[in-house]
Amino acid sequence: MSEIIEKILKLKEEKGAVILAHNYVNAEIQDIADFTGDSLELSIKAKNSKAGVIVFCGVSFMAETAKLLSPDSTVLHPVKEAGCAMADMAKAEDIAAYRKKNPDTVLIAYVNTTAAAKAQVDICCTSANAEKVVSSIPEDKKIMFLPDRNLGTNVINSTGRQMELWPGFCPIHNRVEPKVIREARKAHPEALVMVHPECHPVTVAEADIVLSTGGMLRAVKESDAKEFIVGTEYGIIHRLQKENPDKKFYPLEPRPTCQDMKLITLEDILHCLESGDGEVILDPAVMERARLPIDRMLEL
Repeated sequence: MSEIIEKILKLKEEKGAVILAHNYVNAEIQDIADFTGDSLELSIKAKNSKAGVIVFCGVSFMAETAKLLSPDSTVLHPVKEAGCAMADMAKAEDIAAYRKKNPDTVLIAYVNTTAAAKAQVDICCTSANAEKVVSSIPEDKKIMFLPDRNLGTNVINSTGRQMELWPGFCPIHNRVEPKVIREARKAHPEALVMVHPECHPVTVAEADIVLSTGGMLRAVKESDAKEFIVGTEYGIIHRLQKENPDKKFYPLEPRPTCQDMKLITLEDILHCLESGDGEVILDPAVMERARLPIDRMLEL
């Protein structure tokens, strides 16, 4: 393992590369990354780094977003099979068909969408800023929120703004049931419960804190609490523990696990740096259109 890491670090320096790791990937990959974070945060870090080569350790739509924001960089996605089921639930052609039938509706897309899907919408949002983005749309405009119906419903509940919801969801967060939260509370009565807003609204209602992964990391640092139940993909616990060694973190059982995030290994990273395999190639016209809704979000 140490030999592989040594080779990766040497190649990274030779090629002027940065390695980005999502909060959900395997611990050993988080440990060698230049930046660890959520998908948009990492893409912005990559853009600001001006690296010639970006190795994105996450799922496919994240690597596409990095390419959108760093079009002149070579973006490598180590395992092309590492996809996102929720992103796949919002096909670009289906969104285009909806827009044709509903030309006056504002389409808001969660960043957890493909570049082709982003190219069909008006503005993007993250789980952290979804409320702000939704609230920025004039009251007289109808909204379609896609693809995550759970995040959309949670935004409706928090803002009171009515929206039409695309029938998509994150299979991992959608499986987190209220009874699992209640069982975790019984086992750890002193712990604060944090859940991701991709969870079903009935599950969100059981939590003390509802935050994106970035929000969870900040909240834990700022909190006086010493114990936390973590209601999202368990890979984030590695970073939480690393940054807060004096606090305790408990995953839900069974552990919410994104198998796609776990596909990427150190060997895969070494291979893509050696060979250049896994380069993200996007149609220039799609890139130009897909960048617009991201830019609009960032302007807020």
